[in-house]
Formats: sequence, structure tokens, C-alpha cells
Amino acid sequence: MTQALYRTNFSDFDEFINWYPEESEYHYELHNGVVTQMPKPRGQHSQIAGFLIAELSLKIRHLGLPYFIPKKCIVKTDNLSGYEPDVIVVNRDFIRNEPPWEKESTLINRLVAL
Repeated sequence: MTQALYRTNFSDFDEFINWYPEESEYHYELHNGVVTQMPKPRGQHSQIAGFLIAELSLKIRHLGLPYFIPKKCIVKTDNLSGYEPDVIVVNRDFIRNEPPWEKESTLINRLVAL
């Protein structure tokens, strides 16, 4: 079950990041400036996320790829939206171009064609 926490809009994604609680039993997503409270993975959802992390980590290591799976991060999809994914694979080479990564564990969603 999801629950909108605020009806008033944040002015931008940075305001959401400054508001985001460090220790919470919930994840929070920002959609068009409105914060939505999301439950953290539990039960089967948590089991599947853990399985994916383990399998992806093994494959990344086996292939020697420059990727990692952060424990926590927030993905900025546009100036008024962002979310905390259950699992995400990040290219270490691209993280150098993400200034907010070291301070906020924030990634800006960009499509990359290889």
C-alpha cells in the first residue's frame, strides 16, 4: 500500500533530498513534486531482491565488470521526481560524472546507448 504524504509540491528534487529521512522504516518516492511513502521490501519481495543482488554480484565479479550494487541510492528521474530502487547496478566509470553521489548517494537517470 502506498500513501501520499504531502499534497503541496516540493519546488525541486534537491528539496526532497534535503527532507529525506536518513533512518526510516519506509522508502520515499517523489512523483511530480509529491512525496509518496513506500514500504521497504519484506517477505518474498525482500527474498527476491536479495537473490537478485547475490546473482548479479557473482556475475559482475565473474565477468570482471566495472559495476557495483549500492546498498542505498536515490535515482533522480527529472527535477520533480525520484525513487529509491530495491536493486540497481551502477557502472563505476559513470559514477565519476555524478557530483551528488558522494554526498547524497543520488544518481541522475540517463539512458546510455552502447
